[in-house]
Amino acid sequence: MKKLLSLCICSSLALSLSLHANEQVTPKKASPVKNIIMIVGDGMGPAYTTAYRYYNDNPATAAIEETVFDRHLQGMSSTYPAPVSGYVTDSAAGATALSTGIKSYNGAIGVDVDKKPIKTVLEYAKEIGKKTGVVVTSQVNHATPASYITHNEYRRNYNAIADSFIDNGINVDLLLGGGTQYFEREDRNLVNEFKANGFQYITQYEQLANIKANQPLLGLFAPVGLPWALDDTNKHRLSTMTKAATAHLENEHGYFMLVEASQVDWAGHSNDIASAMAEMDDLAQTLIFLEKYVEQHPDTLVVLTADHSTGGLTLGANGKYIWQPAEFKGMEQSSHSVAQFVAENNYTAKELTKMLTFELTEEQLAQLQEIKKIPLKELTQAKKIKKLYKKINHFISQQSNTGWTSGGHTAIDVPVFAFGKKHHKFKGKIDNTDIAKTIFKLL
Repeated sequence: MKKLLSLCICSSLALSLSLHANEQVTPKKASPVKNIIMIVGDGMGPAYTTAYRYYNDNPATAAIEETVFDRHLQGMSSTYPAPVSGYVTDSAAGATALSTGIKSYNGAIGVDVDKKPIKTVLEYAKEIGKKTGVVVTSQVNHATPASYITHNEYRRNYNAIADSFIDNGINVDLLLGGGTQYFEREDRNLVNEFKANGFQYITQYEQLANIKANQPLLGLFAPVGLPWALDDTNKHRLSTMTKAATAHLENEHGYFMLVEASQVDWAGHSNDIASAMAEMDDLAQTLIFLEKYVEQHPDTLVVLTADHSTGGLTLGANGKYIWQPAEFKGMEQSSHSVAQFVAENNYTAKELTKMLTFELTEEQLAQLQEIKKIPLKELTQAKKIKKLYKKINHFISQQSNTGWTSGGHTAIDVPVFAFGKKHHKFKGKIDNTDIAKTIFKLL
């Protein structure tokens, strides 16, 4: 009897273990990623996110407050282009790597080194039935958005790139940014062609509140790129556009959206720390909105990285162990606008102090006057403004002890941030092509 009881117990235990083992080898299928929001902080190397932490710091508290970037850091990405272009990428090759998973030459828009088109994650998302959208602060046919939407052998073929948005077949359901100069031309009116294809068209941010659902949207808010965040009617226009875009793109099959903080790069090229931080603040507000969005839509993935770093930004220069973002944080207009004001008006030192939030020295004021007095026959007004803009940026950098090593790009690795569904897929040291490869798999 004891043997029989023991046999029964052993048999029951074996059956239980067998059933448990079967449960382990046949796990429940994981729910898929429904929406993917890819964000590119153009030119946003690691010094920019660090700078924003100090720029955003509340001096009334002892602690340096965590930023939205700090909360979601996953790792770092290399950015080098195809060998033919060396180690330093441009935005076109960088975006092509991020959109296709293939390295290409500097200037390439969605093509390989042989100038053959490569399928992008946006195109693939459209193929499998998802909606697609692009939201940028540059013109919508600039290097980064173009590298997701279309294919061209050279990034500066702006008219041809814009034409291809129609000619290659419309593959976006939403397109927001600047660029009317390229879409309403004497030789061709692409706006009318988008309208003929069922698109609604808007030209003011305020119109985003009244767009029609279930109808594709084209929004062009400036002739080329949007105004600097410091100068725009909406200083958080990227956040505003992204909020409208997520609501507009939502559908049962999901969507893929590219969002680009384009002008972080433009500020870096100009060594314009005040504009760079304002653009970073617009991006930060966009991420804060998306944090809440992902809480409500947990099947959404958000990935943020940079295509490269711009300007060789350093926090602290000239051997001084100090960086003072408070010196320019109060600026309410860009240094480019200040330069234009100086070129076009008689001004006082007091007026410039109010605009820049710090007092210029007599020597600095004299340097501005010297440029201002150059005859127009020697220096056009546009070039004079550009020269003044460069000089004012130099003054701001001196005042805050901000350092720059370049007016171009650098080859350093850039940070990768992610949150939401499957965000852990982007951890550690990766290459920019890995981001596209992972997104293809998740789609």
